[in-house]
Amino acid sequence: MFKINRKLEYALISLRHMSAKDPGQLTSAKEVCDIYHMPFDPTSRVLQIMAQHEIVRAEQGAHGGYQILKDLSKITLFDLIQIIEGPIQITNCFHGNYSHCDMTAHCNVISPMLNLNERIAVLFRTINVQDLIQSRNQGERQIRLKPIMHGAKE
Repeated sequence: MFKINRKLEYALISLRHMSAKDPGQLTSAKEVCDIYHMPFDPTSRVLQIMAQHEIVRAEQGAHGGYQILKDLSKITLFDLIQIIEGPIQITNCFHGNYSHCDMTAHCNVISPMLNLNERIAVLFRTINVQDLIQSRNQGERQIRLKPIMHGAKE
């Protein structure tokens, strides 16, 4: 199953929360974690990474926090993934132009997987973070009404 990494989810949740606040208002990692029931350490680390890349501004101190610095419509999902997770890799068997897989010499899907990886990167370059975090979907209500199923597979 193809999934977005949790760290990227924490980044998107944090950015959406901050974008809903008044400009100039700071948001602490603790505030985001408390509201959305997210673990503090990875959320804090993601906010620090975004601050290092000047997506958000970090203000230290007892009344410190984070605030969005860059125009989120100018940041693509591809950019954010690269910052938070590193290069997009659809499979674990190859990294750029080399492979750690024992099957590489006999594998018949290297080219198709490389092509798929490139197509996904192209798609992610067309989605800006602002549009993504402001988007709505009618399926949200249905998902919220369903009970949580741990470990269930469809």
